[in-house]
Parts: sequence; structure tokens; C-alpha cells
Amino acid sequence: MASGRDQPAARLLQALSSVLSSVAPPSQVLKTILGQSVSHTGADRGLLATVGSGGKVDYRVLYKIQSESLAGEAGSFSRNVFREVIDGGRTVRLANAMNDPRFAGKESIQDLQLTSILCMPIKADGKIAALVHLESTRPGHFTEQHEVLLRSLLDVAAPTLTVLQATEGVIRERDELRQAESIARKELEENREILAREWSFNRFVGRSPVVRELEQAVARAAEREFPVLLLGETGTGKSIVARALHSCGPRAKGPFITVFCPSLEKGMVETELFGHKRGAFTGAVTDRIGKVQAAEKGTLFLDEVGELPLEIQPKLLRLLQEKTFDRVGDPTERHTDVRVIAATNRDLEEEVRAGRFRRDLYERLNFVPIRIPPLRERSEDIPLLLTHCLEQVASGRWIELGGDGARFLRELDFAWPGNVRHLEHLAARLAMEGLEGAVGASEMLRLLDVTPSRAEPVEAKVSLEIGLPALLAQEEKKWLQEALAHHPDLTRAGLAAKLKISEAALYKKLKQYQLGR
Repeated sequence: MASGRDQPAARLLQALSSVLSSVAPPSQVLKTILGQSVSHTGADRGLLATVGSGGKVDYRVLYKIQSESLAGEAGSFSRNVFREVIDGGRTVRLANAMNDPRFAGKESIQDLQLTSILCMPIKADGKIAALVHLESTRPGHFTEQHEVLLRSLLDVAAPTLTVLQATEGVIRERDELRQAESIARKELEENREILAREWSFNRFVGRSPVVRELEQAVARAAEREFPVLLLGETGTGKSIVARALHSCGPRAKGPFITVFCPSLEKGMVETELFGHKRGAFTGAVTDRIGKVQAAEKGTLFLDEVGELPLEIQPKLLRLLQEKTFDRVGDPTERHTDVRVIAATNRDLEEEVRAGRFRRDLYERLNFVPIRIPPLRERSEDIPLLLTHCLEQVASGRWIELGGDGARFLRELDFAWPGNVRHLEHLAARLAMEGLEGAVGASEMLRLLDVTPSRAEPVEAKVSLEIGLPALLAQEEKKWLQEALAHHPDLTRAGLAAKLKISEAALYKKLKQYQLGR
């Protein structure tokens, strides 16, 4: 036969079972817990609040308590009680709050005539998941027996609360995913036509012969559905060319989905590309579409495909050969209609020889290879490109290249290791210098941080009458003067390192040409 103390707990369990079996909303479950607590203690009012990460309190169910009484100065007393329960992990029971030295000075105590308080934590998985706060206007109303009774009720409620929190987490994640998917779909539909109009080869700035050849190759490849492999160094504009291939072709109104292969999280590459089915692994609480499915009727752009893990490459090969794929955890074979464009800055032939890339996949991707020329192979485009970059970063200020500045860039013997990105950096530095009007060779030489021996344009005519040793000495002295002028803050050791000579050799040359520091 159940004891008197167990009967309320049994009734709460029966009430919770009834609520849960009716598929009631989470708020109804919490309301049942609070209602049973008020009923069995005879409280005048109360609330049930959940406790989130960092101890954040969320008032979920209120009984005869106005929400505004919990805000601002009016709610300071209640918040102090909650904080004491959460920080201490134990029950707070006050016989008369108006006489308690910790709270007696609070205006809310006097206004509400609060006397008896009982606030208890509900623990789930060893952590405080919620708290029940009860109030009474009668001094000494809540007793130790109430505390023991309420503890038995809350112990019964704790497992239900754990399940409820997990369920709410799933619902919240589902709603967030649905909302994000809805927003993404709407933005995609709104931007597709704009992108199709704006993304053409005109985005690829340049007028050199190699750029014109590239434009013709892109125009031919865009008309077909074959895979394209874009080859080029970092910063040469492979992503712009990929956009142009999509937007100038028959799939222009379809989606353009980019996968930056180096950023794919290890262990999640297959899910990212092909999606997964709910329950496929721990944490897979909903179905998820991958990049391949998102690109349906459009283009899938695999940027830096040379970074794709070897174990995923057979699945990509299958996609190219058979137009089919499988989601993780889903045995159903799916068909897709996508065009694949890949790009790489690696030598994939070398990667194949090294065993890091499958030859059959390389041959499939390399169906239509297009090489993007580096900046050093189209030096006549560099002034035009820098002007374009300055327009993007100058924030309304007028900056342009002077005559000697344009000539300097065309004739500069420099590798441009970042290609267009190196020019973007130069434009940003010029803008940060606060320059206006025409900028010349001297400003760019200083900001490019290249040694003068590589940066100085070759003189058109020299006199050979004085002899080669004297000519070399003249040039060497001039280079040293330029180095001293552009790097006045460097130590002698630092300058020697920049000029790639020993410190002793630099000392001798400075003394020889009477050049002081």
C-alpha cells in the first residue's frame, strides 16, 4: 500500500502520463508540474522556470504572477532567490521574507507583502534544469514537510523534464533548419536572375591577348554540358571563370553551388557533399540535403578539388559517370542532373603519380581543361586591374595611377605571388596611406616591399665608354641608395638580409660608396 507521501507523487506521474500521451505541447507538461506543486503545498502563487546554459533563467509557466513583476527593480528579489538556488544548488525556504536581512530592504517585498517562500531546483543529469518557486502571504506557511513532499514530486518530474528538453532541442533545430532553408530558397530565387545577368566574362578584368583567348575558351565551354577543369595559381580568378561558365550557359537560371574542398570538415565530407538520412549517425536528428542535391538542374563548383580526400573520390567519380549518388545512411540510390566544374592550383598529374588523386577521376574532370594565366603572363593588364581594385577600396577618394606608375607596373620584374590578390593588397595599402590623386612608382615600390634590384625598370640607353666595372659600380651604388631610402628603419643586419648579402659585405659596400646609415 502506498504511503501518504507517495500518493501525491503517484498522482503527478499519472497526470504527466496523461499529458504526454495526448501529445501535448511542452508548456502543458510544465504547467502540470507547477499545478501539482501548487495544489499539494497550498501556495498562493508560483512559477516554473527552466535554467539554460550559463544559468540563464527562462520563465516558462506563471501561476497568479504577472510577468512585469519579474522585470526590473520589481523582480530583483525573485532573481536574487533564483540565483541563490542555482549557484548553491539547494532549496531556499523563507518563513518571512520581510524579516530576512538579505531581502528585507527590497521594495518588491514590501509592495507584494511576500512572507513565505519555497524555491527548489529540479536536477536532470546532475545539473539544475529548472526550478519551482512558490509564494504565500502567510508567515511560516511552507514547512519542512512541504519541502519533503515537493522533493518527491520534483524527483518524479525530473526524467520527464529531461525528455522534454531533448524534444524541445530537436524541435528547435528542426524549426531553425526549416527557417534557414526557407530563407535560403527565397534568396536563391531572388538572386538567380540577377546573378545570371551580372556574372559574365566581363567580370574578368583584362584586355591582353591571353585574356581574349581565355574568353573564347570560356564561351565555347559554356555552351556544352561537359565537366570543366580550371587550372591556375591562387588568385588568378578561377571562381570568376566558373561563374561565367555557369551564367553564360543553358543552366544560368539554375543554382550555382560552391564547395571549397579545403574547408570540408574531416569525417563530414560525404555528408557535406551528398547529405544524410535522419538517424544515420549520432547527431543526425533530421534529414539533410547535400551540396550535390542543392545544385540540381544547375552547376556544382568544386573549388580546389585537389584537396578532396582520397576516400571520397570514388563517389565523385560515380557522380560524374552515372549521375547517381547515395546519402549517408540511406540505401536508396538517387539520380541527379548537375554540371560539375572543378578548379585546382595543384598539378593533378603529379598528384596522380604520388597516389593522392585517382587517375580515372582526373581524366573525368579534365574533359575540358581551361588554364587561367597568372598575372606575370599578362603584365599589360596590371595597371587596369590595380585601377579596378582601387575603385573597390578607396571609399570615395580619387586615386589613380600616374603615367610613371602605370609604366612601372608593366615593366616591373616581379612574380606577383598572390596574383590579383597581391594587387588587392597593394590597393588596400595605397588607400590606407590616405593618398589622393595620381600615385607613382615611388609609392608603389615602397608598399610592394620588393628589392630595388628587381623593381627598377631597365634604362633605355647606357654609355659603354666608361667600362663594365664602372657601370656595375654605378648601378650598385644606386641600388644601395634606393634601399637605404626605402628602408630607413632597418638595421644593417636587416638590410643585408633583404639585399641577400652578408652584413660584412654590406658594411664594405657602404664604406666604399661613402653611404652612411
